[in-house]
Amino acid sequence: MSNATSPNKDNANGKKSKITIRPFKPQVHMDPNYAEKTWKLLKGAIHEIHKQNASGLSFEELYRNAYNMVLHKHGDRLYSGLSTEVHEHLQEVADRVANSHDSSFLIELGKAWNDHKTSMLMIRDILMYMDRVYVLNHNVPTVFDLGLSLFRDDIARNVRIKDRLLKTVLSLIARERMGEVIDRGILRNVTQMWIDLGINTRSVYEDDFERNLLETTAQFYRVESQEFISGNSCSEYLKKAEIRLKEEFDRVSHYLDPSTEPKLREVTEKELLTTHLKSLIDMENSGLISMLRDDKVEDLRRMYSLFTRIVSGLATMRDTMSNYVKEIGKELVTDEEKQKEQGTYVQQLLDLKDKYDRLLAQAFSNDKTPAHATKPIKPPFSPVFPASLNKEDRLNVELIY
Repeated sequence: MSNATSPNKDNANGKKSKITIRPFKPQVHMDPNYAEKTWKLLKGAIHEIHKQNASGLSFEELYRNAYNMVLHKHGDRLYSGLSTEVHEHLQEVADRVANSHDSSFLIELGKAWNDHKTSMLMIRDILMYMDRVYVLNHNVPTVFDLGLSLFRDDIARNVRIKDRLLKTVLSLIARERMGEVIDRGILRNVTQMWIDLGINTRSVYEDDFERNLLETTAQFYRVESQEFISGNSCSEYLKKAEIRLKEEFDRVSHYLDPSTEPKLREVTEKELLTTHLKSLIDMENSGLISMLRDDKVEDLRRMYSLFTRIVSGLATMRDTMSNYVKEIGKELVTDEEKQKEQGTYVQQLLDLKDKYDRLLAQAFSNDKTPAHATKPIKPPFSPVFPASLNKEDRLNVELIY
């Protein structure tokens, strides 16, 4: 019977050394075809999952097989096999989507997308250990992210699908702008797909859709605004613009990503408001001066609300109002007939001031320092009085204002 440690023996230097005898371990011979056999089993399960026929699968057994493959250093085979299997499946799906009729194109794509997400979640559960160990050690995409990138390349950016998808979505949005009722839910599914395919970024959504959306939006409102302003009053135009801006905000809330809202608003405001700012304010018989003269409080309130949105809007309103009020004040104080009646022109200046104080409160929310204006929107009610006005009356008028 041998001991675990043999007696000490002298080594070459005359020193005694200890020899340790380790317990015998029988050598385990791995089946050389183990990796392929196990992968074949897992491949069959993945195939059944893609066919939506996973009810008969033992996920515990499948997980154990995937676990052992990674444990025995066959993670490369498992990961590459998964990538190939999903890719081949998605190629078949792409053919089905691409061959679908226009009336069912988005429905077929939406079904493919939803089925793919469900399948990849189930596959991820089976390959959870590979995600935790192999993926982390080799710095490769997780199982689910791999599925997203494959769907992006094989379907969303397929040469037979990508442009058709964009054209279909933009066409639906254009039809909605023209008053047609569309299926917003199916559009929401598509835009969410673009966002998800960016894998923690909005790159796919922005590159494949948003940039084109903003371009077509600008073109749509550029044409519509030109047509509408040529045949309508300022008041009617501003009502239409107000409705359109609300519709675009509503569009974002229903099927666009929130990040699109400020970009879409900027494009729409530019085409509807900024481009036509001066023309609207100066429009004969219905512009700002006409609204002021006729006490159009509601129209003034709408103009103020809309032009607050654009940088030069309130400044242009302020300058126009200032010039107009100065002209009226100048006419009053230089009217010789009125000056003959003591206090008449002063009272009319008081009435003028009361009118515009009321408009300031009712139409402009008494806003004297709006965010985009470098000066208050309140017009100056102290015109330059002619030198012929006597000193006492000038002092009285200045005290009033």
